[in-house]
Amino acid sequence: MNNKITNVFARYVLDSRANPTVEVEITLEDGSWGRAAVPSGASTGTLEAHELRDDSKDFNGKGVTKAVENVNKVISKALIGQDAEDQENIDTTLIQLDATPNKSRLGANSILAVSMANIVAHSKSVQKYVYELIPNIYGDPSLPVPFMNILNGGAHADNSVDIQEFMIVPHGFEKFDDALRSGVEIYHT
Repeated sequence: MNNKITNVFARYVLDSRANPTVEVEITLEDGSWGRAAVPSGASTGTLEAHELRDDSKDFNGKGVTKAVENVNKVISKALIGQDAEDQENIDTTLIQLDATPNKSRLGANSILAVSMANIVAHSKSVQKYVYELIPNIYGDPSLPVPFMNILNGGAHADNSVDIQEFMIVPHGFEKFDDALRSGVEIYHT
């Protein structure tokens, strides 16, 4: 299928902590569309991709006007006319447009929102769930495995635990439901 991107539009929305975040909507020539927002975490590691913030007095320095403008003025021009089915090409284009090791030019928040909105739009176009498309892109048909946070420390908690997150990964199950149930049972134990 060849379903080209006809529109890429970004705006800011507020996340669950009332911080601005980038939301992107992509429309395809068949009328399908996808939307994705990328709220940030409570803390940022030194090696994480760069989230582009305005550092102005608006929203206490957490505005995303620059990131939104990057989508609307730079990224949209590069993606309109591209085949939405070719997610790998979309992602490569985004990485090449940014051309920095940590996504600091366009912002990881812009890049990720665009990538996610595209795969959502494409999934609607072909009437499949996003998780059904990922093996077609990356060739790994393995069952998804839940990663479950069971204890917080560090910047995420009011305690003296130095480790930020303790997680469990219930894998080896034949069905996702069984892995999820196992993780929940461990959490409540």
